[in-house]
Amino acid sequence: MVSCERTRYIVDAMKIFSVALLLGTLVLSSTGASSAQSSVKVFTGLRLIDGTGRAAIPDAAIVVRDGRIESAGSGATVPVGAEEIDLTGKTVIPGLINSHGHVNDASRDLGVYAAYGVTTVFSLGDEQPPVFAARAGQDTPSLSRARVFVSGPVLSPSTPEEAREQVAEVAKLDVDFVKIRVDDNLGTSPKMPPEVYRAVIDEAHRLNLRVAVHLFYLSDAKLVLDSGADLIAHSVRDRDVDAALLAALKEAGVCLCPTLMREVSIFVYESTPDFFDDPLFRAHADKAQVAQLRDPASQAALREDPTAQRYKRALEVASRNVKALADAGIPITMGTDTGPVGRFQGYFELMELELMVKAGLTPKQALEAATRDAARCMQVDADLGTLEPGKWADFIALDADPLSNISNVRAIDSVWIAGNRVPR
Repeated sequence: MVSCERTRYIVDAMKIFSVALLLGTLVLSSTGASSAQSSVKVFTGLRLIDGTGRAAIPDAAIVVRDGRIESAGSGATVPVGAEEIDLTGKTVIPGLINSHGHVNDASRDLGVYAAYGVTTVFSLGDEQPPVFAARAGQDTPSLSRARVFVSGPVLSPSTPEEAREQVAEVAKLDVDFVKIRVDDNLGTSPKMPPEVYRAVIDEAHRLNLRVAVHLFYLSDAKLVLDSGADLIAHSVRDRDVDAALLAALKEAGVCLCPTLMREVSIFVYESTPDFFDDPLFRAHADKAQVAQLRDPASQAALREDPTAQRYKRALEVASRNVKALADAGIPITMGTDTGPVGRFQGYFELMELELMVKAGLTPKQALEAATRDAARCMQVDADLGTLEPGKWADFIALDADPLSNISNVRAIDSVWIAGNRVPR
């Protein structure tokens, strides 16, 4: 049977979700929705990378009406009465989509993600009711914080019967994904058996829900794909991917989310990382977390921790696999697993793009994995991922070209969601 704790979680979430639907929109403190100054805005003078794969368009304009793009490109006519925003000298790219993050405090986290240009986050597990409420209130032209999609509790059944019960309960929350873990944490905990995760996947599909799978091992990746998994939520990290896995991914059309920064976060605090001194990082980093991670005793313990060293080696494998997947034409979607302690939301997504390029992807491929391809993988491309007519006007204005150097994603001039400037 479903535990009392899980049942209370679901009941509380459903109550908050229902209230948010009745209200229509939700204001989440200073990072929530704010009133738009004009229903029509025109952003002019910009260099446009629209995310479709087309070449950058110089001296372009974006016309936004009621939060959505009316036109984007050259030769736009400024409608009478429109508010004009001059972005001369800026390069505009679509807002970044994090396909694997975690939102804990909706009123804070969605503002922090947005401040770094992460305009959409798929929170894959254990969101509290306010996060569901935030999702319910985000389809509004006055939005000025990150969009969020949810999974509810990470399911942990031990039998096929429990699997079906837990999927049925989480489905009541109208989740965007079902999340499971098929991992033994480097041999320290039991792994979900195949007959159990097959029951989860079968029941989820019966209820028209997709399943994201946390895993580590190549063998498990093959088995969950054969069972119908819809998203591989981490890279294979025990060995190099082989032809059999590449063929299975291609045949199933399943995307993989590498989360390279997750590996980094396990070992990088064995000393004080250089990014702690970056003003962009310090602007929104949790000071208490930073102080904790600077502690010399904690750093010394991490240097001796065999688990941390194992994940350091896993990063090398995962990085090789990102390149192999891209070369094989497997769709890659950017994600980081940010949200837990030491995984800094927003900033780590920018570092993830840099690691993807370091692994062998081009800056263009990395950006597409965080915009167009992410939207396609997560099935939100009707509204997000590219800067085209009809889609939400979620974009970043940069002071430099990210196609020439991916680190230029850090050169953020401004972030816009539904055409509204994000407080930074």
